[in-house]
Amino acid sequence: TCSVDTFLILWKLKTQCRAYRFSGHAEAVTSVEFSPDGQVLASASQDHTVRLWIPCIHGETSVLKGHTASVRSVSFSQDGYSVASASNDKSIKIWSVCYQRLLFTLFQHTGWVRCAKFSPDGRVIASCSEDRSVNIWDTRNKTCVSSFSDYEGFATFVDFNPSGTCIACAGSNNTVKLWDIRINKLLQHFKVHRAGVNCISFHPSGNYLITASTDGTLKILDLIGERLIYTLHGHKGPVLCVAFSKGGEKFASGGSDAQVLLWKTNFDTLDYKEVLEHNFRRTHIDDPPHLLDIYPRSSHFHNKKLKSVEVNPTFDVPDKQTPDPIVIEIRPSSPIST
Repeated sequence: TCSVDTFLILWKLKTQCRAYRFSGHAEAVTSVEFSPDGQVLASASQDHTVRLWIPCIHGETSVLKGHTASVRSVSFSQDGYSVASASNDKSIKIWSVCYQRLLFTLFQHTGWVRCAKFSPDGRVIASCSEDRSVNIWDTRNKTCVSSFSDYEGFATFVDFNPSGTCIACAGSNNTVKLWDIRINKLLQHFKVHRAGVNCISFHPSGNYLITASTDGTLKILDLIGERLIYTLHGHKGPVLCVAFSKGGEKFASGGSDAQVLLWKTNFDTLDYKEVLEHNFRRTHIDDPPHLLDIYPRSSHFHNKKLKSVEVNPTFDVPDKQTPDPIVIEIRPSSPIST
């Protein structure tokens, strides 16, 4: 996890709970991500830098300098060789992890770039900016190949579905939109929050999308049934980020209340049968449908009167008051060896 307190914290969730606090950034840390093999961490900060960390007690780190304003997000390519960073300097930079140097810079946005993400195959990058555009970039010829810009507000976060055929955009105007990037078509449009959406995360199956909003809630969307299925309460104040675990059995959320909540999903339990009754084959893990099952589909607009399951934090978030774990302070001792 990362925070405006300038630290990264690595949480050990199994056996005795323990946390490692990494210090090195001079200002708020805005984004953090593990490499696909879990051997390296990348972080972005308002101190204009990107850092690469070896997540161990030795505190090895390398600093990547090149941005001239706050860095908003970091994203690893699937092979782990590259990192994309998005910044308020209106640029996206691609860095080599192995050689710890800048590879190239993407320019076209005219506003602060809020987020940039590699596609699952690493061939394209999706970025969103406060200039109200969402751009798709070809990483081979380093050009923008398509752009979406129909937002009343601007997209605050963008991510690819697991198959890489679609992107989902979180909007400052309370919306979530799904686009098919092969034909540049709007597939779905959800307006289920009462305030801006700050972050989204696809379930590994591609069937569900979870959203985090300034209205203080998390919502889980069923993309096959095109509906809201859960509204989750627990944070006191805006929810800033959310991410599914690699296997989809858990997800974590972070809020302006300085809390990180770890949630367990129930997508595969019998209790969830009522949600799956209209599409029984989704209970079979050997043949999961994904977003291609609904392709192509015209825009879908939800009305505001949707049934949702309200989760009572008093009963369903019992670990909010768990004692703080043992924290081990880690400061950079040496740069990462190449």
